[in-house]
Amino acid sequence: MAEYVKLQAEGLEKLREVNPCLISYNVEMTEVTGGTFWKAYTDAQIDGTEQVPPPDFSKGMGAMHQWYDPIDTTNPRLIKLAKELGACWVRVSGTWATRTYYDFDGTGMPEGYFNHLRKEQWVNLCNFVKAVGGRLKISVANCDGLHSHDEPWNPSQAKLIFDLSRELGCPIEAVEFVNEPNMLQNTGFPKGYTPADFRRDQDLFHKWVRENYPECTIIGPSDTDPNAMSVDADGNPHPWAQGGDTAGIAAALAYCSTGDLMDGCEEKLDIFSYHYYNGVSERMAAMMPSAFTPFEGCMSEEYLGAAAHTARCFLSYRDKYATPGGEMWVTESGDAGAGGHTWASTYAEVVRTLNEIGSFVTVTDGVIFHNTLASSDYGWLKHGTFLPRPSYFSVLLWKKLMGNTVYASGEAIRPGAHVFCHNRADGKEGKAYLVINTSWTEPTTVELPGEATVYALTGKTGMRSRTMCLNGRELMLGENDELPELTGVPATGKIEVAPGGCTFIVL
Repeated sequence: MAEYVKLQAEGLEKLREVNPCLISYNVEMTEVTGGTFWKAYTDAQIDGTEQVPPPDFSKGMGAMHQWYDPIDTTNPRLIKLAKELGACWVRVSGTWATRTYYDFDGTGMPEGYFNHLRKEQWVNLCNFVKAVGGRLKISVANCDGLHSHDEPWNPSQAKLIFDLSRELGCPIEAVEFVNEPNMLQNTGFPKGYTPADFRRDQDLFHKWVRENYPECTIIGPSDTDPNAMSVDADGNPHPWAQGGDTAGIAAALAYCSTGDLMDGCEEKLDIFSYHYYNGVSERMAAMMPSAFTPFEGCMSEEYLGAAAHTARCFLSYRDKYATPGGEMWVTESGDAGAGGHTWASTYAEVVRTLNEIGSFVTVTDGVIFHNTLASSDYGWLKHGTFLPRPSYFSVLLWKKLMGNTVYASGEAIRPGAHVFCHNRADGKEGKAYLVINTSWTEPTTVELPGEATVYALTGKTGMRSRTMCLNGRELMLGENDELPELTGVPATGKIEVAPGGCTFIVL
């Protein structure tokens, strides 16, 4: 049945003001140094005409990875497109970062590390952050090369990267101790590392940061605890659990709990952080079938509802381990863990991307770090060429149109009508709405309260299209990488949002 939405220009309940850097992104440490990352899909797999073969898990996670040279953070197109996104945080982290040696004097990498960061690479990264007007956030090394599990963490490596960044005019303004500590056995920690070792070392690190770099915000714990996401405060199960068992996922991957990592820590976090994906990609579907959503479910309420559900689940953790009622940061996010779904680079990902942003801020203030800016299939920009994907244009439009004041839209989230409302980003009086039609077949009718400007997004050739249209006009770079005009069309009365369409409406 087709849905009917009636927008209001006045009388809406204000929910909150949100961080201007709400939409931010990751540049993985493996992108900076060069290294392995998720294996690229074939064109046929992206089109949905070829199945992704299950990986040979006897070869470990490497069966899903391939080698990538360092990305060129001096590339003019990369800098231009990132700068267009405006205020943002740039997070340089990932599992790769936990075992990275900062070889800033060129002496070479000692034993116990796995990855090698050279001074020139970090200089270029810091110059990139400055050029795009970003703010730098990292995690640090914590592996056998730095210390054994029965020895305390020491700041010898962290001091190098903090001091060089400050010297370059790009200070580290926020930090997580390490990436995804819940996966004790798979995240690069010293052999034999325990939750007690983590608590000891995180306290040492946080005390050291506060004593030496007091301007730096302490974020953590970069949470990936599936049990924490299983049921929200109202007793609602996680969408993954509808067809499976989040506790079973945790056991299969040898996760430890958030409480194991945080209970007993002396140093409180400034901001609580967690990682969130809508499930796992085709690469890991055989290993975690209950967390996998096929393409046919990419607009389902279960799939799209995971963002707000996960945020609600972690509210109590925020209040316990950080500032009650404060911000929460999603320091890694995307359509699917393990590099994104086959459709991550297509228009279909726009629905999830915009729904995630809209629904998250109805729950809490904070920052969402998309994984990634320019690597793997879920990157906003294509790896190597840095050509923008549909998801890039969608967040660019959000930044252009949606302000930082969040209102209750007055419309219940339901199939065919996900409606979000903010103030106008241009500072003028009025409201900016986003209406997402999650129906595959029926248009959604929207009644306007007066004159409006409409920005309707659709896939050029359907949901799996590699390009997106704005009001029927294809969005792509012009000569000299000029961005297309992101202009709306006037409307009054009623409009229709096409099946699968995402329409911004500025009143």
